[in-house]
Amino acid sequence: MDLVGEYRILAGRGAVWDALNDADVLRRCIPGCEELEKVSDREMTATVVAKIGPVKATFKGAVTLENLTPPESYTIVGEGKGGVAGFAKGAADVSLAEDGAETVLSYTVKAQVGGKLAQLGSRLIVSTSRKMADEFFGKFKEIVEGGAASGGAAAVDDELDAGEIEAAKSAALSRLPEEVGEAVSGAVFEAEERVTKAAREVETEVETAAGRGFLGGPMVWGLAALAVVIVILALMR
Repeated sequence: MDLVGEYRILAGRGAVWDALNDADVLRRCIPGCEELEKVSDREMTATVVAKIGPVKATFKGAVTLENLTPPESYTIVGEGKGGVAGFAKGAADVSLAEDGAETVLSYTVKAQVGGKLAQLGSRLIVSTSRKMADEFFGKFKEIVEGGAASGGAAAVDDELDAGEIEAAKSAALSRLPEEVGEAVSGAVFEAEERVTKAAREVETEVETAAGRGFLGGPMVWGLAALAVVIVILALMR
C-alpha cells in the first residue's frame, strides 16, 4: 500500500521541522494516539487505538526516525502489533521545501498489514489510511500555524509597557469588589421577591382551602404551605 500527499503550511521550515520532531505535537496529531513517549532523539514508543471497518484494536509499537537531513527531510519507520487484529508496519518519507512564507510538506508512505486487517481488502485499508493521514497532517498544519500566530501575538505583547499592564491590573482589581457586591445584592433581592410572591400565593391557597375544610382544615394546609416554602427556599439556594 502506497500513499502520497502534500500540504502547504503557513510557517517557516525550521518551525515545521521542530514540530515534526516534537513528541507532544505528534501525539496530538496521530488519530487515536493514547501514548507517545520519546525514548531517544530518534526513537519513540506509541500506543494507538485504530478502527478499520469492523476491526478495532489497540496497537503498541515503536517509531524510529531515519535518514535525518535537518531541516529538509527524514524517514519515519514504525511497526505496531494489535493482538488478534494483526499487525501494521511501514515507513514514511517526509520532505520540507520553502516557498516564500510557506513550507511545502510532501510525504510518501509505504505500509504493510497482516492478520485480520489483511482480510478486509486493500480498498478499505487504503481509504482508511488516507483518512488517517489527512487527519494527521490537517491537525499538524493547524497546530503549527496556530503556534506561529501565537508567537507573533506574544512578540507584540512583549512590546507593551510593563507599567501600563500593572496599572490595568490594579484598576480591574479595585473595581472587582464593587461589581461583585452589586451582582450579589441584585441576585439576593430577586430571590427575596420570588420567595415572597410564592409565600403569598401559598397563603391564599391555604385560606381558600381552609374555608372549604378540605383535607382536614387549616392544620394540614398549614403544614403543606410550610413544606412548599422550604422547598422553594432550597431551590433558590
